[in-house]
Amino acid sequence: MTCLIARMAPTWPPARMWRQGPWMLRDGAGGGGRVSAATLEGEYDGAPPPLVMVRGDEARLDAALADLGYTVEDESVTYCAPVGGLAGASRAVAEWPVPDVTLAMWALSGKVGPPRLAVMDRVAGRKCVIAEEGGAGFVALNGDLAVLHALEVAQTHRRRGIARDLLRGAALWAQQQGAAQLALVVTTANHPARALYVAAGMTECGRYHYRKAAA
Repeated sequence: MTCLIARMAPTWPPARMWRQGPWMLRDGAGGGGRVSAATLEGEYDGAPPPLVMVRGDEARLDAALADLGYTVEDESVTYCAPVGGLAGASRAVAEWPVPDVTLAMWALSGKVGPPRLAVMDRVAGRKCVIAEEGGAGFVALNGDLAVLHALEVAQTHRRRGIARDLLRGAALWAQQQGAAQLALVVTTANHPARALYVAAGMTECGRYHYRKAAA
């Protein structure tokens, strides 16, 4: 799990990251928890940063943070699958830079604004927006791993199979770029999305959550 999270990191990079003792610290510049949370990369020193990502194999760290009063936020599941099993004919088109219609849809939903668009711009490797009318997502590669981020279907276009079609299109683009696996992250509370990914043939590859210091 820790290895997969590390491989996913370049596809959604922070504005800055640096080492402080056993901690890898990140400045996400408002781009979300994954680019803002610290991770433990050495022996726990008893002095955690305010926001920590706790990966699935870090039970001792989780218990230590709980003892300090850190609260749990955004429990998440990572799914992955070979691109060959996901790719298929799709209405979605791969584009870069982000087309205006996708910018407008993301702005309307309120989930992808300038800070997250800046994260996308920072990605140094191959990347695209996979989009069709009513939906879009961002895909980026790190080696043979493709990661799908910011998948969104407009409220007016839901229950039309758009999310599944975007998933097929993302996997097809990734396959054409030479990727072997496609991964994504979703919160554990998003049951419809999780059901979609399982039905598409993806499997759970790990879990993580954040621990946040009390205000």
